[in-house]
Amino acid sequence: MHLETLKLFCDLADSHSFSKTAEKHLVSQSAVSQQLAQLELSYKCQLVTRRKRPIELTAAGQVFYRAARDILERHDQLKSELHSLEIGVDIRINVAAIFSIGMHSLNEYIKKFMIRYPNVNVHIEYFTAERIYELVLDGEVDIGIVAIPKRDKRLDVYEFEDELLVLACSPKHSLAEEKEADIHRLQFERFIAFEKEVPTRAWIDGILERYNTVVRPVMEFDNIETIKRAVEINAGVSILPQPTIIQEVASGTLRAIPFSNERFVRPTGILVRKGRAMSRATRYLLDLLRERKQ
Repeated sequence: MHLETLKLFCDLADSHSFSKTAEKHLVSQSAVSQQLAQLELSYKCQLVTRRKRPIELTAAGQVFYRAARDILERHDQLKSELHSLEIGVDIRINVAAIFSIGMHSLNEYIKKFMIRYPNVNVHIEYFTAERIYELVLDGEVDIGIVAIPKRDKRLDVYEFEDELLVLACSPKHSLAEEKEADIHRLQFERFIAFEKEVPTRAWIDGILERYNTVVRPVMEFDNIETIKRAVEINAGVSILPQPTIIQEVASGTLRAIPFSNERFVRPTGILVRKGRAMSRATRYLLDLLRERKQ
């Protein structure tokens, strides 16, 4: 059994398609089928249910898939660590985060991590939440960080930070001098919202609905930075995580007003693919991130 055969089987299990797997590996569908048959012959069990479309793994196939993934990840880790020894640099840890968390919440964790592992390269990239789930599941990143994390049987999901949600408005807005605001004050206010596909949008809509408060969305954006710019010019108000507007509040371009009704928060979470092999440094970083702020 070769590693390439394991990789082919895992890609087949992920794509549920002989044609897509063949295309990815630059072989014919017949070659994919033959390698699968050879695996089933070697282990004397059926790994894939071929009668269904898209194809599905059998119970034995699921066991084999988990083991194959573990072998491939351990092999990649071995190559990485051997290469690190050769060039004198420790392994690289790949982290994918949504922009608002990566920019405003990760710095202190990375600084603490660097004290312990100064030679480890922590590579952070910013993506949409949807893309982060894909990257984590595909094994292309070690750790993902998103807002409003959703459960997935293929993922270990850990709580990260609960970000306080505040009313964000321009200093020119009528609510700007309030020390706190009742959420009902937003009734029919011009509102700068997240786009509907963004998980935070549904979370905030749920809060407004719970308090029977109807706002007037006048603009919708897919990221916090653009929302902040619209609020700064007094195009409307918004509800945003407090950590993401600290700089604007300090410079006086935005006001952050807490709500009097209750402490509204946006939960964030850490994503790791189940069974993923981790280096000692990666495990330490994960443990740091799980030490949530009080």
